[in-house]
Amino acid sequence: MKIAPLGREATIDDLYKVEGKAELVDGRIVLMSPGGDVHGTAAGNIFASLKAHQRAYGSGRAYTAGLGFIHSPRRSFSPDASWYVGPRAGGKMVDGVPLFAVEVRSPEDYGPAAERRLAAKRAAYFDCGTQVVWDVDALRAEVIRVYRAADPESADVYKRGEVADAEPAVPGWRLPVEELFED
Repeated sequence: MKIAPLGREATIDDLYKVEGKAELVDGRIVLMSPGGDVHGTAAGNIFASLKAHQRAYGSGRAYTAGLGFIHSPRRSFSPDASWYVGPRAGGKMVDGVPLFAVEVRSPEDYGPAAERRLAAKRAAYFDCGTQVVWDVDALRAEVIRVYRAADPESADVYKRGEVADAEPAVPGWRLPVEELFED
């Protein structure tokens, strides 16, 4: 995780000027590294499944990592995949938060400091109104940890051979863990 130095508190306008993926966290621009092959495959497969659900049921919209969600002048999110119910934003970032957010781990997302950072990000999602957050570990453990706002400190863990869900954020949608790895 790298912080873009500005010498002052960053704004949403500053975030729009960043090249590449970034989030606004407590008034700081946090630059995000591009994902690798496994990361991109997992995020893409989750998005494709969510998009199929959207087309079949139309109760919300699936988004890829390219979309930013603005929670406040000091906070934004850019999950690897997401589900949102609310007004469209045209060419701007969405003014709101996703009901469901997916964070796929990158190589730097392991170890005690990374676990604290990921837990803080989940807490921020829940504080802002997100109902379900997936912590997808496709690199090492090959599991999906599902955190829900109703019990944000504990996760349901799904491994190969099991089917994960995002209830209550995306009613009726399911994803077999194997689909994370399909080409």
